[in-house]
Amino acid sequence: MTSPGSSRHRLQRRSRGQQQGIALVVALILLVVMTLVGLSGLRTVTLEERMTSHTYDRSISFQAAEAALKEAEAFVQGNQALPALQPAFGAACNVTNGVCGAPNPPTLERWFDNTSPPWFDATALTNGGISITPQYMIEYLGNGFSCSPGVVGSATNCSRYRITARSNAGADRSVVLLQSIYAPL
Repeated sequence: MTSPGSSRHRLQRRSRGQQQGIALVVALILLVVMTLVGLSGLRTVTLEERMTSHTYDRSISFQAAEAALKEAEAFVQGNQALPALQPAFGAACNVTNGVCGAPNPPTLERWFDNTSPPWFDATALTNGGISITPQYMIEYLGNGFSCSPGVVGSATNCSRYRITARSNAGADRSVVLLQSIYAPL
């Protein structure tokens, strides 16, 4: 005669012998899925970090180019009576102040020409550990343009200057190029 406890003991022993290790397989599958989700999240975070870095670099470079543009406009405003600010058409650029003659339409634009760059260094800027020395060039576009400084209907002859500013914080950083047409008052 067998006791009821011994029959349960035989059933447990038999069911243990019939197990195929399904719990292990399920745990391994879940582990692989969690690893793939983690790697995907890591790649997304890395991509977002790079995008943020590029946005920051562009913002810093834009601010530096804008500062150079304002510095060049202030230079023209303060020195507009100087003959050096009114060079002849197509004249070479002055390396001491960055002023160039009017552009020659058939030639390559000066800001694209890397063989003899006419860039003048503006005041260096430091922001967030990055030091940038933006550059500018001033092109004299001539006199005889009709402008009305402040009063509608009063046409006077005035000079125009095209100011091009650029900033480059390094070889692997953003480069920003800005231009303005400036008429001193």
